[in-house]
Amino acid sequence: MAAESTPLALPVLPLDDEVVLPGMVVPLDLSDSEVRAAVEAAQAAATSEPGKPRVLLVPRIDGTYAATGVLGTVEQVGRLADGDPGALIRGRDRVRIGAGTTGPGAALWVEGTRIEETVPDRSPGSPFRPGKGDPYPGQVAELVTEYKALATAWLRKRGAWQVVDRVQAIDDVSALADNSGYSPFLSTEQKLALLETADPVARLKLATQQLRDHLAEQDVAESIAKDVQDGVDKQQREFLLRRQLEAVRKELRELNGEQEGEESDDYRSRVEAADLPEKVREAALKEVDKLERSSDQSPEGSWIRTWLDTVLEMPWNERTEDAYDIQGARAVLDAEHAGLTDVKERITEYLAVRKRRAERGLGVVGGRRGGAVLALVGPPGVGKTSLGESVAHAMGRRFVRVALGGVRDEAEIRGHRRTYVGALPGRIVRAVKEAGSMNPVVLLDEIDKVGSDFRGDPSAALLEVLDPAQNHTFRDHYLEVELDLSDVVFLATANVLEAIPEALADRMDIVRLDGYTEDEKVVIARDHLLPRQLERAGLATDEVTLGEGALRRLAGEYTREAGVRALERSIARLLRKVAAQHELGERELPLTVGDGDLRALIGRPHHVPESAQEPAERRTAVPGVATGLAVTGAGGDVLYVEASLADPETGAAGLTLTGQLGDVMKESAQIALSFLRSHGAELELPVGDLKERGAHIHFPAGAVPKDGPSAGVTMTTALASLLSGRLVRTDVAMTGEVSLTGRVLPIGGVKQKLLAAHRAGITTVIIPKRNEPDLDDVPAHVLDGLDVHAVTDVRQVLELALSPATNGAAPEVPVAV
Repeated sequence: MAAESTPLALPVLPLDDEVVLPGMVVPLDLSDSEVRAAVEAAQAAATSEPGKPRVLLVPRIDGTYAATGVLGTVEQVGRLADGDPGALIRGRDRVRIGAGTTGPGAALWVEGTRIEETVPDRSPGSPFRPGKGDPYPGQVAELVTEYKALATAWLRKRGAWQVVDRVQAIDDVSALADNSGYSPFLSTEQKLALLETADPVARLKLATQQLRDHLAEQDVAESIAKDVQDGVDKQQREFLLRRQLEAVRKELRELNGEQEGEESDDYRSRVEAADLPEKVREAALKEVDKLERSSDQSPEGSWIRTWLDTVLEMPWNERTEDAYDIQGARAVLDAEHAGLTDVKERITEYLAVRKRRAERGLGVVGGRRGGAVLALVGPPGVGKTSLGESVAHAMGRRFVRVALGGVRDEAEIRGHRRTYVGALPGRIVRAVKEAGSMNPVVLLDEIDKVGSDFRGDPSAALLEVLDPAQNHTFRDHYLEVELDLSDVVFLATANVLEAIPEALADRMDIVRLDGYTEDEKVVIARDHLLPRQLERAGLATDEVTLGEGALRRLAGEYTREAGVRALERSIARLLRKVAAQHELGERELPLTVGDGDLRALIGRPHHVPESAQEPAERRTAVPGVATGLAVTGAGGDVLYVEASLADPETGAAGLTLTGQLGDVMKESAQIALSFLRSHGAELELPVGDLKERGAHIHFPAGAVPKDGPSAGVTMTTALASLLSGRLVRTDVAMTGEVSLTGRVLPIGGVKQKLLAAHRAGITTVIIPKRNEPDLDDVPAHVLDGLDVHAVTDVRQVLELALSPATNGAAPEVPVAV
């Protein structure tokens, strides 16, 4: 509690970023002009008034004067310890600063009012008795005791025992609170808060809280420092003990006449003895230097050891000699794979060129060798993966397969940085390390299944790997040294070429595997699949024999695919059935299986050719159904298009499309409808039905997405059949894009589509005229079994595909209700 008294006129002595509390005695340097002016003004005023010279000590924080100051008396003027003139000033009372006034000397004079303080006591008449909202004497006593205890604890830590006695001797609450102004850990703002707090009990509470907070911070800091010191002491002790242990072991080895150490433990000798490229050797020796300087328990030491082990295990100068027997290599390819002529020719060309370059001393040109990157693109089951092993066998190289399906992390290709825990080199480096040579055949399997997410795009990381102009200086993030991949033969496999990024596909030689003909499937089944499945079924080659008729029927009626996986599963199922029946005593071996025995063993056929069905069962037995050809991820396929007209009373005019069609296919349907509306009279079709009744076009297998322009002529034919009532010929399939004027435009995948038509029993195929050169890629025996018509106009398509008009009434047009 405080009260104000009579105003005083005092010279101002400013204290820059300092605070003096009542009861404190501070020395001030008189070299400061403002301090000297204030002291001289106080001395001049003291000559006319009795007592010691008085000044007003005012804190000045960032150039701003505080509203409260301290009345100070100049106790002594003399010399400071360093010899400079100084004055000893004692703080007396708090003063509330008022307006400026005049006085002697050059100092600033102000009027101030002394703030009188009321100290609580324990008398019955004390204003601090219970019931008035202020602390009663018991609480004040507890506060005084707590402050003294905290101050004593802090002073004892600093060894200030004399000051402890002085603090314990203070009984006045106000003086005890102001004594905290001597605390060096208090900031200027905290001291100013004490100065401006007039109530002594509140001031003592504030001083106690400040001291308590400081002690808590000091305890935390001491705890941290102790933990750090303990850790340092432990490391120093461990280091010393390990050095002593090494010295003891060295002395023991010398006494026993042993070598300095095992070579596996001496990385420096291993690096110097290894046959490493110069730059790799320099990088490895730098890491060895780091390892020798690091502690055995340091995490960096284990990272360096793992890196050195990886570098030393890499086959930097190991290479296998290529087999330049071109005829022998071609014989190996022919023996292990039937068909695939394009791939075999490409491998043969590559070997022939390498042989001639080696003979002329051109093996290495510009730091690069004649590496190759082939992309085998084709449907599943055609032998893309197994072909990689055959290529390595034919070239006399080691083979490594790298599965890329589902890889979404760029670090899987280029490796992780060594700063990561558990870092590893990328899959390319691991493949070379696994092969044990710098020129293996590396098969990048399912390269079209590579994805991308927040961890990066692995296909972008493959750009350098698969570029023959760059991969001789490939740098893995983990190794961080150049790796020459120019002598590696990379084979990539993919099902869909469009799924490979364009920049990546541009770096590879694309070789298409469009699937096998039925004759090729029979040869593959006889020479490769049957012997392998006989062994897996535990049967000898002379115990079960499959005739050619049985194999042909398995390939033609039990499976319908571009590859041979389903065919191999059918053979395995048949052999398992034979083995089980033999063990049950139901069948005797040896056994010859003919085409008539298949139904009894593995059930009915699943794929009956359209031409082999009864006329009433055929898909095109009603008007409005046409047979098209398409390319899917599994190769070529036969696609049926169904069309119908809505009831004129219930159906709205327009076009309805179903079957999960893409935008391009929807546009083709609109074009087909527009062409028939504008040229229907010319084609003698009742186009009025298209204007009054809604047309509905459906592609069966509605759960499978479909897109592309090549179904345009098929949809036009289906609508024309629907309007004319003429059936589409059962043996005819077609493909081609149609324009608004009726032009038939070229499409892609002719070979796959013709193979699919041949598998389905189709005998007549209609293709665009501009696709006629693509027939050179189709096997000759497939073309011999097909009657291929190359057309330029949709009118030619209708003449070839639609059966002649029947005499009498036209068949009833299907109506969609």
